[in-house]
Amino acid sequence: MSAGLDTQVDLVWLRGRVEEWLRFGQPHDEILHDRRRRTVVFAPGAVFARVRWTGGDYGTTASALEILRAPAPGEACITLPGVRPGGEPLVLLGGWTGVQRGLAVIDAIEAAGFAPDAVAPDHWRHVQNRLVAGLSPRPYDARRHRAWRLRARVSS
Repeated sequence: MSAGLDTQVDLVWLRGRVEEWLRFGQPHDEILHDRRRRTVVFAPGAVFARVRWTGGDYGTTASALEILRAPAPGEACITLPGVRPGGEPLVLLGGWTGVQRGLAVIDAIEAAGFAPDAVAPDHWRHVQNRLVAGLSPRPYDARRHRAWRLRARVSS
């Protein structure tokens, strides 16, 4: 593992108190700390989604869906709890209603036959903007995916 180049994401699972999990993404390494804590490691450029939920005596106290791209060394990124060094934000949704809407978009992308971590980052930004505005995002289709793949090939 080349820790200086990778993005590390801590995940905690304390049932009914703190529950964090990956919704999608392909970590190349995983470090198990104990039964309730682990760290997953992503290569630069990898896209992943983390769901965070915190509960208290009277139910949910906080929830979030974060779709991030792991930055390359020197790229700008934001800091988030448990994400080192940080990530490029593609989708950041808070509140359980927003999280549910975001998860529904991920489900629709998978139902259309696409791996969510292979979707164009521009589409995720579109999803963020539409959901925050209270609108439905446009569906992701083969035409958009092909254009993204061609752009990626030309720019590399």
